[in-house]
Amino acid sequence: MSKRNYLPKKVMKKRIGSNFYRKRVWTLLEPANENDKASKITDIFLVTLIFFNILMVILETVDSLFINYKDFFKYFELFSVTIFTIEYIGRLWSCVENKGKNQSDGKARIQYIFSFSAIIDAIAILPSLLAFLFPTVDLRFVRALRIIRLLKFSRYSSSINTLLVVLWDQRKSFGAAFFILFIILIISSSGMYLVEKDVQPDKFGSIPQSMWWSIVTLTTVGYGDVYPVTSMGKFFGSIIIILGIGTVALPSGILASAFTEHTKRNQKKYEDQLKLMLSDNIIDEGERKELEELSQRLNLSDEDILAIEEHYKNKK
Repeated sequence: MSKRNYLPKKVMKKRIGSNFYRKRVWTLLEPANENDKASKITDIFLVTLIFFNILMVILETVDSLFINYKDFFKYFELFSVTIFTIEYIGRLWSCVENKGKNQSDGKARIQYIFSFSAIIDAIAILPSLLAFLFPTVDLRFVRALRIIRLLKFSRYSSSINTLLVVLWDQRKSFGAAFFILFIILIISSSGMYLVEKDVQPDKFGSIPQSMWWSIVTLTTVGYGDVYPVTSMGKFFGSIIIILGIGTVALPSGILASAFTEHTKRNQKKYEDQLKLMLSDNIIDEGERKELEELSQRLNLSDEDILAIEEHYKNKK
C-alpha cells in the first residue's frame, strides 16, 4: 500500500474516533436517556454539585461558619469551578453534534455560546474565575453572583423549561401588560404626589418617593408604612387600589392561558404520533417506548396520556 493511499485512511480513522468521543461527551452532558447509565450518573453528579453549591453560597453568609470553615469553602469552590469549567468546555466542543443540517461547526458553537443555558453556564463560573485571578475583587459580590448557579437546574427540569418556553412565546403579551402597569404606576405616583406632597413632604415629596406607595398598592401588598391622610389622597388611593387588582391579575391570566395553550399543543403532538403508530392497529414495544419518550419530552402526565388515548379510542 502506498503512503499516499495510507494517510487518508489514517486521517479518516482519527476523524471517526474524534467524532465518536465528541458525540459521547454530548450524550453524557445532556439529560440522560433511559438506558444510558453513564449519562444518568453524570446528571446526578452535576445536579448534586449544583445543589451543594447553592447550599455553600447560603452557608457562607453566616459569618461564624465562614470563619471556622473558610478553607473548606475555598477548596469546595475551587473544585466546583473546575468541574463547571470542564463541563462548559465539553459542551462547547461537543455542541456541534446538535447542529443544523447545513450549519458549520463554527456557527453552531457561536449559536450555542449565546443560548440561554450556555450564558447561565458562563455566568456560573466567570465570577469565581475572576476572583481567583484578581484577589482584590469584592468577594461579597462574587458570592452573590454564584447564586445564579441555581438556574443550571433548568437544564434538568422539563417543568422549568416549559415555563421558559411559555414566557418566551408570550413575551409580547407580557410586554404589553407590563407597559400598562408602568403607565398606571406613573399616573398613580404623580397623582399621589400632587395631593399629598404638602401634607407629607417626607413621604410624598417627589414622584420617585411616591412610586414606593404606588408599587406597594398596585401589587396589593400594602405594607402600611406609607399611606394618604388627606380626603383627596384617600379617594385617589381607593381608585388606584381597584385598578391594581385588575392590573396585577393581567400577567397571571396571560401566564395561565399560555400554559393551557402550550399543554393543548403538546397533547395534540402526542395524539398525532399515536394516530400514526396506530395506523396498523398495533402498538409494539418499540413504539410504546417511543411514545413514553415523547411524553417525557412534552412534559405530559400519566393522566394526560390516559385521557388522550381514551379520547382517541372513542373517536375511532
